[in-house]
Amino acid sequence: MSDTSGASNVNWDLPTKQKGLMIAALLTGAFMGIMNETLLATALPSIQEYFSITRGEVQWMTTAFLMTNGIMIPISAFLIDRFTTRGLFLTAIGLFGTGTLVAALAPIYSVLLLGRIIQASGSGIMLPLLMTVLLAIISVEHRGTAMGLIGIVIAFGPAIGPTLSGWLLVHFNWHALFLTMLPIVGITIIIAALFLKNVTELRKPKIDVLSIIMSSVGFGFFLYGFSIASERGWGSSIVLSSIIIGILVISLFIWRQMKLEVPMLEFRVFQFRMFTLAITITMVVLVSLIGAETLLPLFMQEALGFSPLKSGLMLLPGAIVIGIMSPITGKLFDKYGGKWLALLGLGIVTVTTSFFTNLSPETSFMYLTIVYAIRMFGLSLTLMPVMTLALNQLPPKWYSHGSALANTMQQISAAIGTALLVTLTSMGTKLYVPSEGVPESAAGNLAEIAGFEWAFIGSAILALIGFILALFLQPPKKEKAMVREIHGQDHPSV
Repeated sequence: MSDTSGASNVNWDLPTKQKGLMIAALLTGAFMGIMNETLLATALPSIQEYFSITRGEVQWMTTAFLMTNGIMIPISAFLIDRFTTRGLFLTAIGLFGTGTLVAALAPIYSVLLLGRIIQASGSGIMLPLLMTVLLAIISVEHRGTAMGLIGIVIAFGPAIGPTLSGWLLVHFNWHALFLTMLPIVGITIIIAALFLKNVTELRKPKIDVLSIIMSSVGFGFFLYGFSIASERGWGSSIVLSSIIIGILVISLFIWRQMKLEVPMLEFRVFQFRMFTLAITITMVVLVSLIGAETLLPLFMQEALGFSPLKSGLMLLPGAIVIGIMSPITGKLFDKYGGKWLALLGLGIVTVTTSFFTNLSPETSFMYLTIVYAIRMFGLSLTLMPVMTLALNQLPPKWYSHGSALANTMQQISAAIGTALLVTLTSMGTKLYVPSEGVPESAAGNLAEIAGFEWAFIGSAILALIGFILALFLQPPKKEKAMVREIHGQDHPSV
């Protein structure tokens, strides 16, 4: 990753075919990274049994991946400003591939965990890099269509993970979850090596070791605290101390960035009011998205007795819906702007989430599948349009920082949202009081269902808050006028 040629080496005027192959390589890398966040969800019991480890130990397969991702994403802005697109992506996909190979061949659990950490160190760079490249090579007028492709990565990737892993586990074992990735990694590396060019302006910021340490410690502790909160409980000293240390160090990190002449992460992007509002709405939407993807499979397995594969299959139609709709929604954004799409989408999400607040032992597979698919349709109208609206508010020099902060906020919202919703599930279960005449044998199951209902009530309230916030987004004409004022005519066109 030593290729640090200057700004004069920026290639904006690339042939359309080359742009397509560049985006394909970046999309594939980012998709594999995001999908790996949920790919092991249904495989953890198999891995636990294979290595004869505890439930807490095997959970580190997910926790360590998310923490490393969360540490790398804030640093990605600095890396994008310092290294060429080609050099940085090849390093990132190389790390991901190395981690995948280490995990696939792991003879002991500690080596498997190391493989996951190496994987995450690469994947944490790829999504911010993809966003920055799209912002750099796609004109503002066509950006919604391009960012719609990222919607496939962010929403379809996590949704397809449990389904794919469930199928692979039925026919093979957990090794297959990693082995199937390796050929795709190899093809992606070849395409990237042949067609990737530098499209970001290299500012060669100085390495500020203290900022890197503060960012890693702050976000690492913060995400760790929330990731174990549902397991350890909010009264746990390690949970509270981790979150408090994380908040304090992140605060010091932000203060330092505001003082540096060339910050590692530019927090002044939040001075753009529409950027801040749109990112807040995106965080709310992601909590709603991740909440359903986490809670519905648990509800189906724990309360209704479905297999992991069938609970994964329930998510598949919704994943297909958002995969098909994301590019279409991008085109609609280019034509109509983000506000009306966000309001329609969040309205659908709020209503469909409320359908999950009235569950019972008789709730059918078909009911869950249809409501979830409609809900994902609503999310497809909201997620990337609002994200694109946010990033469009920034001048080109801050694209890498806006992308890094947008993805950092996603990681934070995922950690906080999951902990919040699992906590609500636990509270609802504990506070459930059975009605008269309910047999004792059924009371436990009904209490569990009540817990899931509490969580979906919380998710519906969050979606409603997102809808209210979306009312304050700029109408399309004003939004387009502001974007033209920010970007002028100096941006590359498709």
